[in-house]
Amino acid sequence: MDRSRVALGEWGEARVARHYESAGYVVLDRNWRVKGGELDLLLARGDEIVFCEVKTRSSDHFGHGVEAVGHRKKLFLRRTAVSWLDAHDRRGRLRFDVATVTAGDVAVIEGAF
Repeated sequence: MDRSRVALGEWGEARVARHYESAGYVVLDRNWRVKGGELDLLLARGDEIVFCEVKTRSSDHFGHGVEAVGHRKKLFLRRTAVSWLDAHDRRGRLRFDVATVTAGDVAVIEGAF
């Protein structure tokens, strides 16, 4: 993957983290890695834990970012979330969000799956 794509992804994740923080969430973890992949953002507010997949695009010319979160990705995110919960001994209400950053605009689909 070329460095410009990595930088775009990091920039998008930072934008989404600020979006959540301005809504009263606390960032628990970023880019938590396990064998086979990672969780982009883990956040909490009250007793709710949010696992957020972030998709950043410079435009929607090749489709909307949320379209990249298919069935297999959702299964992986659920399994990885269980690993994170076990590793951090955390419990609470869980929510899976998908956030897109397209041309600088942040959109969050809460409870996307």
